[in-house]
Amino acid sequence: MAMEADFVVVGAGSGGSAVAYRLAEAGHSVIVVEYGGSDAGPFIQMPGALSYPMNMSLYDWGMQSEPEPHLGGRRLACPRGKVVGGSSSINGMVYVRGHAHDFDHWADEGADGWAFADVLPYFRRMENWHGADDAEGAESTAGIAPNGPTGGGWRGTAGPLHITRGKRENPLFNAFIEAGGQAGYPLTRDYNGAQQEGFGAMEATIWRGERWSAAKAYLRPALRTGRVTLARGLAARIVFHAGWAEGVELTDGRVVSARREVVLAASALNTPKLLMLSGIGPADHLAEHGIEVLADRPGVGANLQDHLELYLQYASTEPVTLYRYWSLPGKAWVGARWLFTGTGPGASNQFEACAFIRSREGIDYPDIQYHFLPIAVRYDGQAVAEGHGFQAHVGPMRSKSRGTVRLRSADPAENPVICFNYMSHPDDWDEFRRCIRLTREIMEQPAMARYVKNELQPGDDAQDDATLDAFIREHVESAYHPCGTARMGRESDPMAVVDPEGRVIGVKGLRVADSSVFPRITNGNLNAPSIMVGEKIADHILGRTPLPRANLEPWINPNWPTAQR
Repeated sequence: MAMEADFVVVGAGSGGSAVAYRLAEAGHSVIVVEYGGSDAGPFIQMPGALSYPMNMSLYDWGMQSEPEPHLGGRRLACPRGKVVGGSSSINGMVYVRGHAHDFDHWADEGADGWAFADVLPYFRRMENWHGADDAEGAESTAGIAPNGPTGGGWRGTAGPLHITRGKRENPLFNAFIEAGGQAGYPLTRDYNGAQQEGFGAMEATIWRGERWSAAKAYLRPALRTGRVTLARGLAARIVFHAGWAEGVELTDGRVVSARREVVLAASALNTPKLLMLSGIGPADHLAEHGIEVLADRPGVGANLQDHLELYLQYASTEPVTLYRYWSLPGKAWVGARWLFTGTGPGASNQFEACAFIRSREGIDYPDIQYHFLPIAVRYDGQAVAEGHGFQAHVGPMRSKSRGTVRLRSADPAENPVICFNYMSHPDDWDEFRRCIRLTREIMEQPAMARYVKNELQPGDDAQDDATLDAFIREHVESAYHPCGTARMGRESDPMAVVDPEGRVIGVKGLRVADSSVFPRITNGNLNAPSIMVGEKIADHILGRTPLPRANLEPWINPNWPTAQR
């Protein structure tokens, strides 16, 4: 059977699945190239089992950073989905669009047509949002009115991506939100709506107790049209003729041909790798590996960004945490209940409360994110201490540090060389110290104080800057949000890799549609903006007039120039 279609998409993850869906919807044939296997099975589909797939070689590429020079030489894990659905099949399922101003900054940096007014219609198009009833119940504090009811054009309710909120049955979720109000922060009815700033319910790509990945939302419906085919294999390079991308060569020698265009959506780590293997990247680096230079683009693999976070962990005074299920019989009960009824703790990712706050006065929109978790445990499943506990994941949103992705060799089977250069900017240290101290203040509020037995980490002895810095250096972890390695910008920008329609500069017939194109990292988790990129790039591929701009203004704390809250 000839492997040829109108379009070839590399990567069945968040951006790639959305592109394939929209191209098929428009009547085109599409071949999606994916190296990973099936997403079937409880480890992926049960939300409460989220720590398992990202630590399994069956589903994860197994990438690590190089020894990070500012973190004592530690190597940090970089999980990326090697499975149908990509990282949307192994992530924490948290749904965050990013702040409106994030996208305005994209436009300021040369991503013309990607301001918030431009991208909001694409967020609405992709969403099937089920949070309206819950959003109506929240209150404001400190005299700051929350955004209004869910209308007004902020959310979408007819798209393929289901977005829900947990039931917050565990009392710790509401206690965390209430403590935020007691500390003087606003509450928000919908951080993905007009008002991101504040404490409130967290949203997730979970539907009827199961992970609702890009594979379920986009790829499977696209496959059912008969116009999309899934081709299994590892992409080795893009095939070019006279500067035009004509297809993708796989490591087994097969060539998947595109009559019109090739779209890369292989992740912010594998997309730059594939570009460089294909001769697009920094000329001197390609020459080191004996790769003929097709387009000298120094921005390929540069501008690497990520979110770091700390787990501030506390022992609980009451046995209300998920530790009750931490034994083998407890986990078996959770799994069996989910398997037979689709309910119980396994039906939630357990990130049901969150916050976005500003670290200090003079910052106009949030630069700190919280995930609250009612157990003290790491993403790798390791508990810090025996007994009941809980934790706040906290980290700055807009680090000034930048890293790189480079080829390890010209062998497509080798993972790239990844150096995030974490904590290389002095502001990073000040921001993390503020995160710790602000978190402690929140935990001292009455709503949370009743549950705090003692601080497990950093611990009460960690107070001065030097001690906190040592803790940060030893314990900070990636939030798994790499982006920016094929930055979008104007063709005149020598560091831009793609233009504002996703076209790779210097060649023809090749686009990128994943988080690689982000000029700057957005507030919060990156799955939602990655899918949005796929949605919008699909319209550019189809030559459609972009969806009409939505000129809605986000709520900004009027006291931001002079007050931290």
